[in-house]
Amino acid sequence: MPDAAFHFARPEWLFALLGLLPVLGWLIFSVTRPSKGPIHLYADEHLLPHLTGVRELEVNERWGRFIRWALLWILAVIAMAGPRWDYTDVEAFTPGSDLIILMDISRSMEVADVQPSRLGRARQEIQDLVQLNREVRIGLIAFASVSHIVSPITEDGQSILNALPALSTDLTRLQGSRLHTALDKAEQLLKGQPSEGGRSILLISDGDFDEPDLATRAKALAADGIRLHVLGIGTSGGGPVPAPTGQSDLMRDRAGKIIESRLNEPLLKQLASTGNGHYLQANFRDDDSRTLLTLAASDAAEAVATDEKTRIWNERFYWMLIPLVLLLLPTFRRQQTEGGL
Repeated sequence: MPDAAFHFARPEWLFALLGLLPVLGWLIFSVTRPSKGPIHLYADEHLLPHLTGVRELEVNERWGRFIRWALLWILAVIAMAGPRWDYTDVEAFTPGSDLIILMDISRSMEVADVQPSRLGRARQEIQDLVQLNREVRIGLIAFASVSHIVSPITEDGQSILNALPALSTDLTRLQGSRLHTALDKAEQLLKGQPSEGGRSILLISDGDFDEPDLATRAKALAADGIRLHVLGIGTSGGGPVPAPTGQSDLMRDRAGKIIESRLNEPLLKQLASTGNGHYLQANFRDDDSRTLLTLAASDAAEAVATDEKTRIWNERFYWMLIPLVLLLLPTFRRQQTEGGL
């Protein structure tokens, strides 16, 4: 049989058609057996519907209902079996670039000097990156005082989008931003990828770090072939840092002074420069996301094509659902009419 011929993706579902046989046997038995029972001793046959509230169906009505039910059953089973024909051959390839996103979720990211907040702006930037991406495999690490691998390097961008709403500053109890540990985890993930591919890290942060030797760490990554790009979130004017839920409105130091956070652009630019990467400040357009994706994709040679091809079949199960729905519509209409009466 040729590859493009009609076939079922899950033919084992067709065994469910055998369920029609016992129903058919019961119908034949109920039609041919004597219909009179003990209840006929207490009332005439034409009065029984008024006594029991149930009307005995005529033979033609029984067969009509069975045929209708059988058609619904057959259509549903065939749809579950997955009828399909014709296909498209897609050339398989090895992605040439991997990008790890480091998302800062420290308390300073709650500052609202950009709308809706620095954290909200970071989520939107990651969403843009995933939705615009066509060439780069992406992983995501959220970090504050500790680091969390939200998603390993993957081509499934939807898994990253599903995780974004849950990323908040409440994921960590201890305050602070420890970039060193986040860079270590990113390096571990990237070193597990093919060495011929491009490897880069994108830091999305306000730069509110208090760690030594960050520039030296970025330079060491660049020496290993891992570029560090930086996307700054916030403004130079900054704003007060909101306190965690259940505490006062704003965070204060030991002297009672309100803690403010500003975008540390000089530090972020230094990290990007020593990390052989680029620095951009986030904006409300998607040009920054497109630029970062272009930079990440350019870190490696063109994606390596293979001799293998993936066959994508055109599923046709929905063709069975159309007549199935049409057969069901009179049932809903009849129930609505009876309810109205």
